Amino acid sequence: MSLSLDSLQSIPVSYASVSIGYKEEHTLPKKLEAISAAGFQAIELGFPDLLSFASLYLKKEVGPNDWDDLCTAAKVVKSQCDAKGLKILILQPFSEFEGWPEGSDEREDAFDRAKGWIKVMEACGTDMLQVGSSDAPAEKIGTDRNRFVSDLRELADMLAEHGFRMAYENWCWSTHAPDWKDVWDIVQKVDRPNVGLCLDTFQTAGGEWGDPTTESGMLEGDPKEVEKKFHASLDELSKTVPKDKIYFLQISDAYKPTEPLSKEPDESGLRPRGRWSHDFRPPPFQGGYLPVVDVTRAVLKTGFRDWFSYEVFDSGPDGKGKEYDLMEYAQTAFDCQKKLLEACAEEGKS
Repeated sequence: MSLSLDSLQSIPVSYASVSIGYKEEHTLPKKLEAISAAGFQAIELGFPDLLSFASLYLKKEVGPNDWDDLCTAAKVVKSQCDAKGLKILILQPFSEFEGWPEGSDEREDAFDRAKGWIKVMEACGTDMLQVGSSDAPAEKIGTDRNRFVSDLRELADMLAEHGFRMAYENWCWSTHAPDWKDVWDIVQKVDRPNVGLCLDTFQTAGGEWGDPTTESGMLEGDPKEVEKKFHASLDELSKTVPKDKIYFLQISDAYKPTEPLSKEPDESGLRPRGRWSHDFRPPPFQGGYLPVVDVTRAVLKTGFRDWFSYEVFDSGPDGKGKEYDLMEYAQTAFDCQKKLLEACAEEGKS
């Protein structure tokens, strides 16, 4: 399928608020200023940003379950975004929700958090919740997909009462749904009109092509076979996922670690791809090595022309930190959109 550049020009562009800033002084208002000045039309409102802003604005320590205070802060964030012409596309990342045993404290907490996040969504004026496929240990949440589906269906119905939607995302280190096929299967089984996909260039390429624990940075095995299997998966995505079930596409690349990461979880229990995700993700064309264009093309070949959202966690090639100017960095990320669409269109001619 050919992709003309003209057909891609109307794609709206968002930026995840958690994707910029590395100092305490990089407050949410400063992030919004940089994101708006660069030309982005929306933000993904990161819950950590809202939490820190609430404490700053209310001049007291605000906790993650202090819903009244968080809602007060969310209304202020909405007014600041309105003033800058920024839409709040989603609230993110809602995680470790599905699969907890009936009657467990974790399940009660998961549903309490869901109710609180819905209140925050109302306050900040967004209609979409991003839910990441759980990375809680399998010994705690099990592997029964029917349970995950049941929980997500219940969450979908809670959201529907408010006219809200759920964008379900595969995290490539997830316990039970690391690939796009997994979350697409789950979304089909949830079978609710307000549930769709958040696809992500890093999560797809980083799970099915890349591997931060190998010398090559690719999955182990014959590179030609890895490429063949990966492109077969992308071809299947482009032919089987309906465009209206893709709610938005997150964009980022990844650095190949200078030294392969340990295959073992770290002291917090985070798996290697989770560590890779948290610290080694620049915008495209900024030193990464993943086949970002290939993933983006596959999504565009479904006919999808909705939100692209840049979500990067750029601590430099060594993952230890990177200094930059907020304004310049946001502009660099925005400029990547033009390069990415041009690359997709060029590839589309072949």
